[in-house]
Amino acid sequence: MRRILVSLAALLALAFATAQDDPLKVAFIYVGPVGDYGFSYAHDLGRQATQEHFGDAIETVYVEDVPEPEVEAFIDQLVADGADVIFGTSFGYGDGILAAAQRYPDVIFGWGTGISRAPNVLTYMADFYQVYYLNGLIAAALSETGNLGYVAAFPIAEVKRHINGFALGAREVNPDAEVAVRWLYNWFDPAGATEASEALMANGADVLAFTEDTPTVIQVAADRGYPGFSHYASMVEFAPDHVASGQLVHWDTIYVDILEKVLDGTYTTTNLEDVDYFWLLEQGAVELGAEPGVPVADGFVDDLRDVVIDHPEFGEIDVYELVLERRDQMAQGRDVFEPFMGPLEDRNGNLVYEDGYLPTLGDLLSMEFAAPGVVGPWDNEPQ
Repeated sequence: MRRILVSLAALLALAFATAQDDPLKVAFIYVGPVGDYGFSYAHDLGRQATQEHFGDAIETVYVEDVPEPEVEAFIDQLVADGADVIFGTSFGYGDGILAAAQRYPDVIFGWGTGISRAPNVLTYMADFYQVYYLNGLIAAALSETGNLGYVAAFPIAEVKRHINGFALGAREVNPDAEVAVRWLYNWFDPAGATEASEALMANGADVLAFTEDTPTVIQVAADRGYPGFSHYASMVEFAPDHVASGQLVHWDTIYVDILEKVLDGTYTTTNLEDVDYFWLLEQGAVELGAEPGVPVADGFVDDLRDVVIDHPEFGEIDVYELVLERRDQMAQGRDVFEPFMGPLEDRNGNLVYEDGYLPTLGDLLSMEFAAPGVVGPWDNEPQ
């Protein structure tokens, strides 16, 4: 059987090799405009890096600002235009991708941030929960009030995971820190993000984090002199003196790996049902940074060094060193340090994970509980 599988893979590889005159056509569908300087912008940076990596072996195209309910019509057009591989980058594209995948069994689909697969549909995610944990450490050290604000997109597991990571990090530095959450129910909503940011600051928040696809939150926070964090791509240019750090992505690490396996025949239209990328610091898919290569902006390093805590694992340590220690631990693997390692209780005191339990990928992808310190409404919260 193994020999048969190898032979099939070789034939598929030959098919792609034979098509070298017609480069592999790879399409990307973005939920926002590539000029959002956030999620879609970061994906497009990944597309450009991927194109550069493969050169003439692939041809990339993209469509932007595609509403989630309308994604199937765009997929139809991309297939008609000859797309061999289609990456739909948004969680909300899932139903459309899975339906289109049945109509086009000869096309490979990637569902970004997705949770369901099919023979010709894989899922992929460069996840930020570890980096949000690090930014929680930073936020708590920079806050004078212990009141942190979070402007959130949709109450789905991905966003809940990030908020929880941020809150747990904050409480490692300040056990009394609280993270007030305001939901937008939108990925791209500068007006809503402005209103939510102002409301959080009016209620005492003096450091803001967010999941929304524009630099709005850091700009509004900067107007009040408060720190914020880059999200997906560097946002330093929008608030040069107020971006302390951030969560940055390298989508190209995933896209290159997937397409290499498509081109060599490892991935086909019939064997993707168990292919899921959930890449973290360990795989280099994400990075802590105000901008690439700068984990903490220079103007905030001394502020973090001035905050020294008595830590149960490291003894007396300043928060700057703590951030770097935790980052390096997580980059070595989840078994070295995991923010959600048990024992862990939710904000209502219910035991979520037993002592020593390392949450599985399924646990992370279905996270519904709210961590201690999270304040505000929380859809589908376990009771």
